[in-house]
Amino acid sequence: MVTFMLTNSLRLGLLSFYISFLFIQCADPETPLDRALKNAGPGVQDVLKEKDRYEIQIRLTEVSEKEGQLEFKTSSFQEDDQFYFYPASTAKLPVAILALQKLSALQQQGYAIDATTPFEIVDTEGKRIQNKDTTALNQKLTIAHLIKKIFLVSDNEAYNYLFDFLGRDNINNALQKLGLKNTYLYHKFLFGADNNNTWEYRFFSPDQDTLYFQPTIPSTGTGNTQELKSIFKGEGYVENGKTVASPFDFRQKNRIALSDLEGILKRIFYPETFTENERFALSEEDLEFLRFWMSRSTLESNDPKYHYGDYYDSYVKFFIYGDTKGQMTDEIRIYNKVGFAYGTVTDAAYIVDQKTNTRFFLSATILVNKNQIFYDDIYEFETIGIPFLAELGRAVLAELTTP
Repeated sequence: MVTFMLTNSLRLGLLSFYISFLFIQCADPETPLDRALKNAGPGVQDVLKEKDRYEIQIRLTEVSEKEGQLEFKTSSFQEDDQFYFYPASTAKLPVAILALQKLSALQQQGYAIDATTPFEIVDTEGKRIQNKDTTALNQKLTIAHLIKKIFLVSDNEAYNYLFDFLGRDNINNALQKLGLKNTYLYHKFLFGADNNNTWEYRFFSPDQDTLYFQPTIPSTGTGNTQELKSIFKGEGYVENGKTVASPFDFRQKNRIALSDLEGILKRIFYPETFTENERFALSEEDLEFLRFWMSRSTLESNDPKYHYGDYYDSYVKFFIYGDTKGQMTDEIRIYNKVGFAYGTVTDAAYIVDQKTNTRFFLSATILVNKNQIFYDDIYEFETIGIPFLAELGRAVLAELTTP
């Protein structure tokens, strides 16, 4: 009798152990991002060995559809909304979108203007800043053409013009209302710029009649980056030709967290997954315009035309193709916005492999400032930063498309 009980207990124990073993064997604690990083090439592996020094943050969201319902599965590496990184030109993404949203609002107020209406810019003293665009075939300065330039070559002037068209407080209030709580834009990309008062804008008809006039818009906003982690960076910075032995203060610099960058892109491609108050107030035509130009390479545009010099196909496409030239294909579409400045390289993208119908959002940032000095223009963008993002993109794509 005792022997029978022990045997049953032993059997139950062995069965429990076997089930647990099977569960451990079958369970996969690794995310697709974990596996991609593990299988990536040396351009990623070498950087990961010093992941804290490079202040790497990565966010991956897979897009799938099950029984007619969209599903988003997110994994991340060292992502922290409260850990500051300088977003550089990724700040141009929300500004380009909000410019179209403002035009829509003005149309609803009765102003007969759109993205192709020419305009001129005048400063607060009445001096003309700009009234034409030499990169446009018709030479006209328009919102549509500026947005094209932002996505094709990350044009700084285009951003500056749109930034002041919107007004700093209006930009930040609009983003906050959408639920993008980890974004605040302080400034234009113009040395010595007045970021508190905008220029004046006049939109005009072919007969030069004024269709809409916008006076200076003052800003009273103070921002919200003061308490972020790593808001002071490095060991020094260059000022007036001399190195100051003190960390560089980013408290008055633009801020966008990776989650907000993805959130902005997701609102363009999947607006139906957000409540009406969380969406950009854009028409389907506006959305298609943004999607189209967000995915174009410099070689796919004739107005503006950048088929020369440094403007190769992957000029602003860091993921997958950033370390190569002439390799981009129609099979993979990258809808993105990059940024690189102050030693920080960032890309935020929605990537579609049309052959396998694989879709995912990928956002990542890396700091490449070996000497820890800012404003000296000595950064490892080409040798470490961009190659890292390129290899990361390829590794993620391989992971998600391999059966």
